[in-house]
Amino acid sequence: MITEIVILAAIAAFLGLRLYSVLGQRSEHEEDPIRRSYGPREQNPTTPTATGGTPDAAAPARPAVTLRSVDNASNANESAIRFIANADSRFDLLSFLEGAKAAYGMILEAFWAGDKDTLRDLTDDDVYASFAGAIDARDASGETLDNRLIRIEDATVHSAEMDGRTARIAVRFVADIAAVTRDKDGTVVAGSLDDAVESRDIWTFSRSVDSMDPNWVLDETDQD
Repeated sequence: MITEIVILAAIAAFLGLRLYSVLGQRSEHEEDPIRRSYGPREQNPTTPTATGGTPDAAAPARPAVTLRSVDNASNANESAIRFIANADSRFDLLSFLEGAKAAYGMILEAFWAGDKDTLRDLTDDDVYASFAGAIDARDASGETLDNRLIRIEDATVHSAEMDGRTARIAVRFVADIAAVTRDKDGTVVAGSLDDAVESRDIWTFSRSVDSMDPNWVLDETDQD
C-alpha cells in the first residue's frame, strides 16, 4: 500500500512539473508587450542559422536589404535603406511598411475625431501643432468630420535618408477616403459617405537609430 502511494505521488509530481513547464512558457510568451510601433521585429539571437550555426556561434552577417516590397524604388532609396538597416540592427523594411500603414489610419482617425492625445503620441511637435491648430479651428466653427478610411490601396517608400543618427523614411500612401463635413447642427455641408475619393499623401516618419524606443513618429506630411 505504501509503495503504491509513493508511486502515485511520484507520478503526480512529474505531471505537475510538466504542467508548470508548459503553462510557464505560455505565460512568459503571452506577457511579452505588444508593440504598437512601426519598428522592426525582434530577432532571436539564439536561433540556429540555416547554415548550421549554433546558439554559441558568432552571429552570421546580416542578409542584404532589398526593396522587393517597394515599386519603382531608386538606387538612392535602396542605398539609404541599407544604411538605415546597418545603423539599426532591429530595422525591418516590411515590418516598417506594415506599421506605417497602421499609423496612417490611426493618425487620420485621431485627427478626424479630435483626439489630441493619440496625435501627441504619434507625431512630432511641428506636425502635432499643425493638427491641433486645425482641430481647434474646426471646434471653434462648430464643424465636425464624419470621415472614413475605406482602404489603403498602396504604401511604398518614396524616399529615405539618414540625417545624422536619425532615420527618415517618406512613404507614399494611396487610399480611398469617404469624407463628410457637418456644421454645428449636424447638417452636411461638404462631402458624401457614398463616394470615396482617392487620396495621395507622402508622410515622413523618423526615429533615432540610437533610441531604445522602437517607435517612429510622423514628422512631415505632404500631398503627392
